[in-house]
Amino acid sequence: MTDSAQTPTDLPEDALRRLREMSGSEGHAALFTSDLSVNEFLLVKEAGYDPVGLVVGSSIYHIGVQVAQYRQNQELQILSQAMYQARELAMTRMEEEADALGADGIVGVRLDINRYEWGQQLAEFMAIGTAVRGHGQRFRTALGKPFTSDLSGQDFWTLLQAGYMPQGLVMGSCVYHVAHQGIGQFLRSVGQNQEMPNYTQALYDARELAMERMQAEATELHAAGIVGAQIKEQSHGWGSHIIEFFAVGTAVTATRDDHTIAKPSLILSLDQ
Repeated sequence: MTDSAQTPTDLPEDALRRLREMSGSEGHAALFTSDLSVNEFLLVKEAGYDPVGLVVGSSIYHIGVQVAQYRQNQELQILSQAMYQARELAMTRMEEEADALGADGIVGVRLDINRYEWGQQLAEFMAIGTAVRGHGQRFRTALGKPFTSDLSGQDFWTLLQAGYMPQGLVMGSCVYHVAHQGIGQFLRSVGQNQEMPNYTQALYDARELAMERMQAEATELHAAGIVGAQIKEQSHGWGSHIIEFFAVGTAVTATRDDHTIAKPSLILSLDQ
């Protein structure tokens, strides 16, 4: 490991052994692993960064129970908190692995949720990406951590060329209960073209909460903005009226005042 690596505090011994072997400190030649495609790998190198290893963070989390009012739109804060904390644990462990490799950041981060037969309320939250180290000047986020980004290798190269740098993968979660229709509302809507205000308001409110929390994380990183933002909707088996809205994107800061964007070149394919 490099001198700049921090001592990880929450990693299993097998992970530490793998990281030592990749860094070449266990009598092995240094060997990186990566989930980047060939094009992504070459563009990350062109951007001035070397892949140093595939880094993973995992948390198997018990998600609590919260009962919602049948006819009320409301956030289920216990579930929102569980989904956020579990992802944060996985992300933190992934960052610890990157620190152990002396990496400056992680590109191509994926956040996955897996369920097993151990129990209905259990889920594994996993964060995975490729740790990279810069050729010259070392870079750290405003919080002193390796940067994280879900951008592809191509987008990472383009972002750096235009004078921006990723600060961190920012996210916001909101688990929301959408109220059921009353009998009167159901009968009035049969055969009619009309907006369903309770459904509209519920989904609008839930998305806004998720986006607001994502933006708050970006503000903590002193970011100029968020690129590649997505809002994902999933039920996770809680029932048809309980939905998680998950907002995620890459917070970025400017590295220079002029943001010159390279002109695209015309490429003629010779494939038939």
